This record gives sequence, C-alpha cells and structure tokens, in this order.
Amino acid sequence: MRIVLIGPPGAGKGTQARILTERLSVPAVSSGDLLRAEIREGTVLGQLAKQHTDAGELVPDEVTTTMVTRRLGEPDAVGGFLLDGFPRTVRQAALLEESLAEGETTLDAVLAFDMPDDEIVQRLTGRRICPGCGTTVHVVFSPPRVPGRCDACGNELTRRADDTEETVLRRLAVYAEQTVPLLRWYADRGLLLRVDAMGTVPEISDRVCAALALTTP
Repeated sequence: MRIVLIGPPGAGKGTQARILTERLSVPAVSSGDLLRAEIREGTVLGQLAKQHTDAGELVPDEVTTTMVTRRLGEPDAVGGFLLDGFPRTVRQAALLEESLAEGETTLDAVLAFDMPDDEIVQRLTGRRICPGCGTTVHVVFSPPRVPGRCDACGNELTRRADDTEETVLRRLAVYAEQTVPLLRWYADRGLLLRVDAMGTVPEISDRVCAALALTTP
C-alpha cells in the first residue's frame, strides 16, 4: 500500500507509522530524515537545500519532492511505502501526484489524524526527555518516579526547545494555514480517511486498521 500520514504535531503519526511499517512490510519515508541525510552527505540536493536552511528560508517544494520521489524509486519502496511529514502543502501534493503518475502509480490512502489543539498543547508542553539515554516521559501521563529525574539512568530530564507553549501554538498555526487545506485536496480525490487520534496507542492502531480495512492483529 502507498499511504500518506497527515496530522498536527504531537498527534502520534510517528508511532503509528512504525506500527504500520511492521504490519505492511513497507518502508516509512520521512522528508525530514531525507533532508538531513542529503545535507550531511553533501549531495547536490543537500547543498541546495542547505543554502536555503542556512538563510532561514523554507526548502523549495521542488527540491523536497525530488528527494522524496527519488527515495520512493528505491527497490524496497516499489511495493509500497508510508510517507510521514510529506506532503505538507497542496503544491507538494500536486508534485508528488505528477511524479507517481510518471511511474504509473497512485496513492492508496491518506490518513488524517484528528486531535484537539488543547490536547496537543498539553501533550507537547508536558513532554520531558533524558539527554543521557533518550527516555521520554510526560509530567502528567507518564511521570517519572522521582520528579525531574530519569527512571532509567537518573539523569536530569530536559524539555525540548520546541516544546514550549509559544512554539507549539506557532506550529499549530502553521499546520492550520499550510496543511489543513491539503485535507480538502485529498478528500476531493476520494483518498482521505480520518482517524480519531485520542486514546491509547493500541486503540488508535485499531482505528487505523479499520480505516484501511486491515484485520487487527
């Protein structure tokens, strides 16, 4: 299956992508991971992208799309893939559609994860990370035994710079402006499947399977 995952920050797309990857035996493709790899390896695309990021500008849609579609042409993605974090705009979606059409393929579904903004703010602002072992906890939903300390290694827990309320609200505003119109674009093509992202990971996974008409494990 060829699936796009769309949703606001903190809605659990990454977790469900990992579950679906194992379930469907297809690769999960993240545009952010591809971009960082191209820059790190110093490729032509990476150098072009770095010029924009160093200047504080968005990487052009054409550059990002080229990175993604080239990855989708690799052998492990021939039978299907999950796209997480791409496309983010209608322009990117149109470029992706054109590229897939050249290879005589199309998307099978677009999963949209729905979650109220206030829940997202609570989830992200309460997240804490251990810089030592990478353990992630939440001050409300999964608090450590000793406040401010990692249960696994005892290091002091920290908060990511982009998990402040101001930053989260700004990211939500960008999502509403740039990505929400994409949901209508895919709905018009009969591809959009909406999933309630509230609840436990297994509950959400069951809803994803039901939306895709997959039997639950």
